[in-house]
Amino acid sequence: MDWVSASPLRNLEPEARAQLAHLQASAIPKGTPLFHAGDAVHGFAVVLSGKVGVYLTGAGGREILLYDITPGKTCVQSTIGLMGHELYSADAICEVDTRLAFLPRPLFSALLSSSPAFREYVFSAFAERMHSMMHLLEQVAFVRVETRLAGALLKLAEGGVVHATHAELATQIGSVREVVSRRLDALAKRGFVQLDRGSVTLSNPAALLAFAENP
Repeated sequence: MDWVSASPLRNLEPEARAQLAHLQASAIPKGTPLFHAGDAVHGFAVVLSGKVGVYLTGAGGREILLYDITPGKTCVQSTIGLMGHELYSADAICEVDTRLAFLPRPLFSALLSSSPAFREYVFSAFAERMHSMMHLLEQVAFVRVETRLAGALLKLAEGGVVHATHAELATQIGSVREVVSRRLDALAKRGFVQLDRGSVTLSNPAALLAFAENP
């Protein structure tokens, strides 16, 4: 199967696409780590389907989700490492079964030099990712935990239910489990959510949305 035609690289110049012809896409099972903090950066992953989560872990073991890599998105950690010869400073794991193609460092560098379309893709995606990370920093630094939690619940809900533990929600919003548990209890007392083991049901999504937008 020609994975390039179904990827964000489908609009590359014919010469650039020809350089990708020998690469094969790989299926990566859910739960597989792609890299760890301190690893060297050997190439550039193009996610074709699925989702990869990139997490930063503090000295005390607290985690925060920096960003997800989904089809069309790139890994800013990889881009920085390839262009600046830096090591990874975060960990990446496949959140679901994921299919991706891997461009080794020499091929990434060659395409970056020779293909205007590839440069546009890399730098546009890099700028978009940096913007989202600035938004994350702003949220963690200036937005109350309750507001971030309400927004995360609305974003993660499937059929009105969020299947996540309190610890997983804490990672999503850059907090700790104990704080999230207290805030969820408060939301439950207000009738916004119903708490069950491993899940949160949105009892009043409209009220939760109003709270998230106007805390």
